Amino acid sequence: MPASLTHTARPAVSHTVRASSIGYIVQSMVNTFAPLLFVTFQTAYHISLSQLSLLIAVNFSAQIVLDLFASAFADRLGYRPCVITAHCLSAAGIGGLALFPELLPDPFAGLVLAVAIYGAGGGLTEVLLTPIVQACPIERKDKAISMLHSFYCWGSVLVIVLSTLFFRLAGMSHWRVLAGLWAILPLANAVYFAIVPMYDPPAPAERMRLRELTGSAMFWLLILFMFCAGSCEMAIAQWVSHFAEEGLHVSKTVGDLAGPCLFAVLKGAERTWYGKRGNAAHLWAFMLFCAALCAGCYLVVGLSHSPVLALAACTVAGFSTGVMWPGTFTTASQVLPRGGTALFGLLALAGSTLLNLRHQDKHPEEARRSEIERADERNVAIRNRAKAVSGEALQ
Repeated sequence: MPASLTHTARPAVSHTVRASSIGYIVQSMVNTFAPLLFVTFQTAYHISLSQLSLLIAVNFSAQIVLDLFASAFADRLGYRPCVITAHCLSAAGIGGLALFPELLPDPFAGLVLAVAIYGAGGGLTEVLLTPIVQACPIERKDKAISMLHSFYCWGSVLVIVLSTLFFRLAGMSHWRVLAGLWAILPLANAVYFAIVPMYDPPAPAERMRLRELTGSAMFWLLILFMFCAGSCEMAIAQWVSHFAEEGLHVSKTVGDLAGPCLFAVLKGAERTWYGKRGNAAHLWAFMLFCAALCAGCYLVVGLSHSPVLALAACTVAGFSTGVMWPGTFTTASQVLPRGGTALFGLLALAGSTLLNLRHQDKHPEEARRSEIERADERNVAIRNRAKAVSGEALQ
């Protein structure tokens, strides 16, 4: 735990923050694990590339729907039962990847069911974790939220590295075992959430109604901030794999793996640094600095003729975008303290809608190609990323 939390929060409350941090690792697992198995799904169940793409759409559609409606559940039932349910759904979906295709007549239908279940769990988790930590009696909540969101980045790297290691040592034929092992994490954290102290959302009489919330000019400014945060992250994330390939002189499959990992590591490092060492940094001043740094990285990427320099700019951009999402959440809780869970749900929806767009092909010539050609190339990129992890030759 960061010193800022352990020194300012009661020990019992620090467990709530720890459980929420693990929750973000669960959220990253929900978004990261299944794509590592795409090659296996394609060969084992004879499903097409378009069906693999549909699995991605089902996952993020479920998350976006839950982003929209999760606040109603949390405000009525409280945080604890909702976050426990979210973790149970995540566990059922991840474990269901191994079970449902074998139980249903159509294996693809089983995959869709599993993805929809853990997508719903991921959507609930995304909306609930930030307000849970915001409600805790701790100082410098901006630091706490930054540290909290860093666990998504570290979780993504952890899932990729550990899954890759498992596949290398045990072989891809044992992927169902790994799915079962990953399902233990959300189940264990659900038990953790059942015993940690929880501070429920404001009473209904104290919360802003949706009409009042959407009628606030500050609310729409925050929505714009979230959209810009997603834009800054997505614009660079689309190119980092290409520049990793060109700058490091590695294959496309290795670039597709190394580029996003570098981006996530720098983003996680920034959030961790601010969570631990951000005592002297004013949140808004730091966000403005990071925005200027991100703009500078854009200029380097766009104007530099050196792939190595462009890759460095992409990774530094990961650092610069790290504070934008958690910083906006913290600002929202300060300027709209009666916003309740609905505020965080709508902000998450604004950011996720853009972040969950599928990556485009990296080459500029693509803009002149047909939609069918672009879809084909994106599907090949999906297959290449999975191949990098599985180490198996495509069938």
